[in-house]
Amino acid sequence: MSIMQGKAGLIFGVANDRSYATHIAESIHREGGVCAFQHLPGEKNERRTAKAVEKLGITDPWLFPCDAGSDDDLDKLFDAYAKRFKRLDFVVHSIAFADREWLQPGKFADTPRAAYLSAVDISAYTLAAMAQRAKPLMADNGGGALIGMSYYGSEKVVPGYNVMGVAKAALEATARYLAADLGPHNIRVNTISGGPLRTLASSAVGGIDKMLDQTPKHAPLKRNVEGREVGDTALFLLSDLASGITGQNIYVDCGVSTIGVAVES
Repeated sequence: MSIMQGKAGLIFGVANDRSYATHIAESIHREGGVCAFQHLPGEKNERRTAKAVEKLGITDPWLFPCDAGSDDDLDKLFDAYAKRFKRLDFVVHSIAFADREWLQPGKFADTPRAAYLSAVDISAYTLAAMAQRAKPLMADNGGGALIGMSYYGSEKVVPGYNVMGVAKAALEATARYLAADLGPHNIRVNTISGGPLRTLASSAVGGIDKMLDQTPKHAPLKRNVEGREVGDTALFLLSDLASGITGQNIYVDCGVSTIGVAVES
């Protein structure tokens, strides 16, 4: 039997067919899970998400508009989901935002307060906001799992990643504290630190091209990560196969995070 058979959940962050969220949805769908999808408000965003989902072979998908930075929008989404589906087994948090003006090498020190707080709010606090609303629905079914998407720039300085690195550090810490709070309800919370992937979100980072160029030179596997590899890792973490794993940050980056000193080979 497929490992996600009988499970259903919410996926935040399908912007197009290259998004990490799309690869995650593909893996879950392949293994029998039912995916419901958030999209940013607006017809253009809905069409873009619907197009990406249709390519996965998901017919008549459940799509709902939601700005995760709005508590009212989140309330409406989770209420609508609960009316449509009998259970909530997983939530995928694959959203982030930072003003691209401040995602340039050498500009972190100039980041204004508003841009800093906005990045942390949308990229990190939203995981806690989703967990608050998911908790009662998951607890009703005996538990569940949430995952968030991070990157190595949360730990080490990556030129151009700037305030997004700060936000991802907050995301990882948020996941750990949520794991401690929600563990008694059999709700697990983890993050995945994926390697650089050319997506709509990553295009805003001034140093993305250099990241993609340098990773194959330094990573033990000598290549960049593929979206399906992150998708399958998320599938594992959301499934019962990972029932004893919570509060962890799992690297899926072809091993580049293990290298302390970059040496040309």
